[in-house]
Amino acid sequence: MSPSRDEVLRDAWTVLARVQDPELRRPITELGMVEDVALDDGRLTVRVLLTIAGCPLRSTIEDDVQGAVGDLPGVDAVEVVTGVMSPDQRQRLKDDLRSGGRANPFDAASLTRVYAVASGKGGVGKSSVTVNLATALAADGLRVGIIDADVHGFSVPSLMGIDRSPTRVDEMILPPVAHDVKVISIGMFVDGNQAVAWRGPMLHRALEQFLTDVYFGDLDVLLLDLPPGTGDMAISVAQLLPTAQLLLVTTPQSAAADVAERAGLLARQTGQTVAGVIENMGPMTLPDGTVLDLFGTGGGATLAERLSAAPADGTGSDGVPLLGSVPLDPSLRRAGDAGTPVVLTEPGSPAAAELRRIADDLRGRGRHLPGRPLPLSVR
Repeated sequence: MSPSRDEVLRDAWTVLARVQDPELRRPITELGMVEDVALDDGRLTVRVLLTIAGCPLRSTIEDDVQGAVGDLPGVDAVEVVTGVMSPDQRQRLKDDLRSGGRANPFDAASLTRVYAVASGKGGVGKSSVTVNLATALAADGLRVGIIDADVHGFSVPSLMGIDRSPTRVDEMILPPVAHDVKVISIGMFVDGNQAVAWRGPMLHRALEQFLTDVYFGDLDVLLLDLPPGTGDMAISVAQLLPTAQLLLVTTPQSAAADVAERAGLLARQTGQTVAGVIENMGPMTLPDGTVLDLFGTGGGATLAERLSAAPADGTGSDGVPLLGSVPLDPSLRRAGDAGTPVVLTEPGSPAAAELRRIADDLRGRGRHLPGRPLPLSVR
């Protein structure tokens, strides 16, 4: 017995509620994007309202809607008709997304765990560590975002394989999603490989705008890829994200560890916590079993010991751990050049295995609840 018209329409709305907007990551029915669903002699017509004209993911939404309703009993053909939200509809959408208004959602009251990935000097693989930790955490089911705060040396878009600009809904910016991670970078707003020649106040404003104008939604983890050193952006992060914890990246070389120590000491001065040290480009085991320590050994452990011994505001040791040592691995370079992190492309490689282990450590720490007020009331 064929389902009735009302049953088909009810089933259509049910499955459409499972279709998510690829950028906002919420059901299109919940976002007010499904204007109407109609059935005429077995032909189902779904009218979808896009957030903006020229939406870059229009075809993705159309395909997802088609796939959701195409196999429903009683449906012989599907037509997806797209339109554009009116200014009032867009305003209602923005009001719904930002119920707290236009402000920094990662302030001191936020439950999102924020990690600022820092280094003392460039060239230690900080960005590669950032994108691989982010994708490993996302692969484990966490909601993850990346802010590429290295304005002058941005590389996160290429490492994540992102080659398009963010979608703008008026003043709201929707970050592109790659490998289930939401990403924003100044590199998405410049033409080609153009240099960004900004000084201190502009850098602070860029980070502030990434925090207030970019809609990340409710994240479990936010990672920031900081520029190397102890300059303007490191200080701005301390001001705008007071609960951010530092992940210090160094190579085994003592010179790199010495410079990275300064970044950790600056964090202490600004009241931040160093969550741990990650040694990159560590010794690698060659096919014949010999070990190649191109950059030496022990730099990460030495850095962790120094920061653990250094007093924090005169209160003594913080116990900064060495989270892991990522070995030199050609697969890490190949994956970065291809725009797909190595933890996804070659999960069994030595570098991917160590990065996943570090991500598991960070994931196990959960959301930051101690000392936070809970929305409870006594009756």
